[in-house]
Amino acid sequence: MSSRAGAAGATRTCPHCKTTILKSAARCPSCMHYLRFDEAASPAAVKARQTTSALHVEGKIRHPDEGGAWEYAVVVVIRDETGKEINRHVVGVGALFGGDERTFSLSVEVTPTNDMRRPARAPVKRGIRH
Repeated sequence: MSSRAGAAGATRTCPHCKTTILKSAARCPSCMHYLRFDEAASPAAVKARQTTSALHVEGKIRHPDEGGAWEYAVVVVIRDETGKEINRHVVGVGALFGGDERTFSLSVEVTPTNDMRRPARAPVKRGIRH
């Protein structure tokens, strides 16, 4: 029997950093704070949950030593099986100057469950555009 709260994929807000996370999370993947203090949330139990990285992409960009600054925005877009956009989020912005370098990593962690229930779909979250 699982100690998971709600249907697979159900979400809540991290009380520490206010990021949307899974209800089943014992530790916030954004701020790394522990969210429950029971045996199921112990570091050993969290590690044993068989979370794997289903996708990991890493890339590096380097600004040449000459020329004006490059501004960048890191945007993550999630789409469903039909290509419909489910979520779009700007995770960071900045600038690179001559000789600067940045490495960007994206990983998608998955944890298998036996839960077959779907949570109610939340509306697509979008940033305010001006």
